[in-house]
Amino acid sequence: MSELEPVDYTHGGKRLTGLLAKPATPAIGAVIVFPTIVNANSAMEKRARMLAELGYLAMVADFYGEPVKSFAAAGPLADALRADPVFYRARLAAGIKALRSHREANGLSLAALGYCMGGGAALEAARDGQDLVAAVSFHGLLTTQTPAQPGDIRGRILVLHGDADPMVPRSQVAAFQEEMDKAGADWHFHSYSGVRHGFTDPASDERDLEAVSYDASADRQSWAAMQCFLQETFEAAAA
Repeated sequence: MSELEPVDYTHGGKRLTGLLAKPATPAIGAVIVFPTIVNANSAMEKRARMLAELGYLAMVADFYGEPVKSFAAAGPLADALRADPVFYRARLAAGIKALRSHREANGLSLAALGYCMGGGAALEAARDGQDLVAAVSFHGLLTTQTPAQPGDIRGRILVLHGDADPMVPRSQVAAFQEEMDKAGADWHFHSYSGVRHGFTDPASDERDLEAVSYDASADRQSWAAMQCFLQETFEAAAA
């Protein structure tokens, strides 16, 4: 597959660059990929290409508009971006708008998908009332400063979660499910026993962090669940 196409956009005075992967055949739909805390990297580019191979026009969004020098350096950037929930949601909306405005996304329904910080971002975009047919979170954070209210969430929700993730304990899972019920959302929740944060990324095992660990089975199972969920959702949107 060819190199990813840069998609330039702006928000809050920052020049941002999305990375677009195109399918070889007419696109089924468009998917914005919100990356991990370290922003667009080879792992996120790989996921965009995998989505394109499934027939989706996929764009990796840009959180920061600047290089992330290391995993440790990503923390302060993320904290600053998420400090103001209104600003943060506007940054996410800018990425969605950039993909929706692309010539090849014309007429396509759009879903959001994300990993770790990006998984939480996909859920925040859904809570923000973005016009999404679906939001999918891979090992994302579930808490929010602005819980969804009835009618806010316009698309279906799929959460793919490691049950042993110390960053998202069961109390937060229960609170999220209650939030989704109160909001009237169409939500699906897959929980993988004994699985920790970052389970889709083989590099998790290189970070020497107790909270994160790669799990090949959960990686395969969650990707398969996402494929089925998106296929069903986009088919329903096109009907």
